[in-house]
Amino acid sequence: MHDQKNERTLRQKRVQHSITTLQADACVITSPVNQFWLCGFVFDGYLLLYPEGEALLFVRRPAGIADERVIEIRKPELIPSLLRNAGLPLPHRLLLEADQLSFSSATRLQAAMEMPELVNFSWELRRLRAVKSAYELNQIRESALVHRQVYELIPSLYRKGMTDLELQIEIEREMRLHGSIGIFRSFGENMEIFMGSMLAGDNAQAASPFDYALGGRGISPLLPLGANGTKLVPGMTLMVDMAGNYRPWMDDMSRTFAIEEIPNVAREAHQLSIDIVHAIEQSSRAGTRCADLYHLAEKMVEEKGMHPYFMGTTQQAKFIGHGIGLEINEPPVLTPRSKEILEAGMAIAVEPKFVLPGIGAVGIENSYIVQENGLENITLCEEQIIVL
Repeated sequence: MHDQKNERTLRQKRVQHSITTLQADACVITSPVNQFWLCGFVFDGYLLLYPEGEALLFVRRPAGIADERVIEIRKPELIPSLLRNAGLPLPHRLLLEADQLSFSSATRLQAAMEMPELVNFSWELRRLRAVKSAYELNQIRESALVHRQVYELIPSLYRKGMTDLELQIEIEREMRLHGSIGIFRSFGENMEIFMGSMLAGDNAQAASPFDYALGGRGISPLLPLGANGTKLVPGMTLMVDMAGNYRPWMDDMSRTFAIEEIPNVAREAHQLSIDIVHAIEQSSRAGTRCADLYHLAEKMVEEKGMHPYFMGTTQQAKFIGHGIGLEINEPPVLTPRSKEILEAGMAIAVEPKFVLPGIGAVGIENSYIVQENGLENITLCEEQIIVL
């Protein structure tokens, strides 16, 4: 059986090393994803970690957490006196998750802690999480296995005359029955999404304010992304990019379906996506520059004259892949200007996609684990277009 406590201890030591490297006195963790990563549970409050020693958990709610590190508080203004009573110093230079903590919460905490210098720690934490342990990688593999099982059910869920939304509801039901957590965890602004994305026909051309590869109008102006009630009719494609969140650590996978028969250009563009994915798979290993992978894809697209349709039409995404883990959009990102390099233990999703006017989106997305000598494909699901 896996030793979860030892796993979290090792993560804590990595964070403490970063505190020392950044010449800080302590860090405070407030985001649910990093609290889970370090504690195994989520709470409303503050995880305070010095360069040495155990973390202190100042918890507002829930009450009654069975952890010897927990100190129940009503407000952050109580923290300084509690630290002094324990013989601990107040930090003069404090690391915070400034990309996720609201301005008012950050300034209140700064005042409560008697005005230390605040330094943004968000990117460093994401960098630390990018390289996974063997346990975390196995969680992603397990998620991908269930993800495949759900996708293989899609042809049996389809009924002639359905809309994209009606089919998505059936897929979401199977996802939950197969253990989906439901929430699609992501990092940053403009990253709202429900349980994934379904794009049918020309809805795939609709630009979205959200930072995903492809858009879609959605069913409400409040969430302009994904399925919009398009009727599934012969000649169009349907791209399914539903969340692989069957474990805390996620995989990501997209597959394309044809409603009866589709034009040859759609099959050619889809094959180009498969070829790009395979070329990246064959040329990548620990030490590969992420920008090189984007340029490899771009070159193959230009050789086939498909650039006007690559990663969208009216709005084209400038990435072809991203890291995955506790969040769906972790480092590294495969962009033309990326300075990042693949490291053994990273998990990435590769998704070169095309949008064809009058037809829809085509292409695949696979998830990989980066090994010293190559990429391990964990989304072993049919890659060719599947006819519904």
